[in-house]
Amino acid sequence: MTINEAQDEVIEQFQDFTDWMDKYQLLIDLGGDLEPLDDKYKNEQNLIDGCQSRVWVQCDMTDDGRLVFTADSDALIVKGIIALLIQVISGHTPREILDADLYFIERIGLKDHLSPTRSNGLLAMVKQIRMYALAYEAKANA
Repeated sequence: MTINEAQDEVIEQFQDFTDWMDKYQLLIDLGGDLEPLDDKYKNEQNLIDGCQSRVWVQCDMTDDGRLVFTADSDALIVKGIIALLIQVISGHTPREILDADLYFIERIGLKDHLSPTRSNGLLAMVKQIRMYALAYEAKANA
């Protein structure tokens, strides 16, 4: 599945709900479904700077050059947001991630319904994911 196909799936999932309380509940449910992050990865190196909540993102490269992300947060809605990001970008190459336009964030109305601090946190999460992709791509091309 391409990144855009995964984004379209997320958009479709959110279109089933018109009330934002239901959408927040969906985010909480998605966060609850997220595999727990091993405690050894809950360190300063994986902590996202710029988030009001504590968010850790771990990235590993598979043998075939795809990035696999795992994450956790101490806040339910934020955990759901990072779960959405992982659902869309995990399992793709660094180049695919760097070239991706993450339009689903805008289309599901997420940006408009987050507090300014959560919105900044979302941008920080996306930035960190792209930094991982950039670092792995540079390493592969070295």
